[in-house]
Amino acid sequence: MAGSSFRDRVEAGQALAQKLREYSIPHDAVVLGLPRGGVPVAWEVARELGLELDVLNLRKLGLPGQPELAMGAIAEDGTRYLNTLLVDRLRIPQEDIERVEAEEKAVMATRTRLFREVRPQADVTGRTVILVDDGVATGATMELAVQVLRKRGAEWIIVAVPVGPPGTIERFSEIADQCVCLLEPPRFNSVGLWYLDFDQVSEEEVIRALEDSLADRQSRDN
Repeated sequence: MAGSSFRDRVEAGQALAQKLREYSIPHDAVVLGLPRGGVPVAWEVARELGLELDVLNLRKLGLPGQPELAMGAIAEDGTRYLNTLLVDRLRIPQEDIERVEAEEKAVMATRTRLFREVRPQADVTGRTVILVDDGVATGATMELAVQVLRKRGAEWIIVAVPVGPPGTIERFSEIADQCVCLLEPPRFNSVGLWYLDFDQVSEEEVIRALEDSLADRQSRDN
């Protein structure tokens, strides 16, 4: 694949962790991965920096007929972000939006139960949060994530991704307190283009990352 720059999400997470070492990050910061693809990247960041790992359970609202393109996103607490400019431009009916939202809420509820059986939701109040995904395109899901963390009382939010288009990264430099991105290709196309291995991440892999992170934290504390 001609455009690829990362072998896989593990390599991307390790590279991102090295970049984040250049910043003054408090020892009680928490790394939040966006499921599912962002979690393997976030786990590498958390492991390399010795930080707590959790997931921020969100679901993209894909366009009807083009599910890979986000028209918005929803969070497990019910918060919704909708790209009204895109929705209006494409004249997407309200009933289509409601149908997609209902489908994604059902998936999110199942995943929330699975993930919270492993660990309760991390308390981000007054803390620095490193918000990680395997990349951003339109940024709809990440934008909702920042909104959710503001509402939950995070003190400082760092959006950290391996790759994203320049316009989106510039926007997150304003929306978040900090934005760290390794690659900003002008001809972006899609996140997957920049990975040799971009296989889908399963719920089992997310759960294993949470379990491994808890075990790693316990071994560090002993």
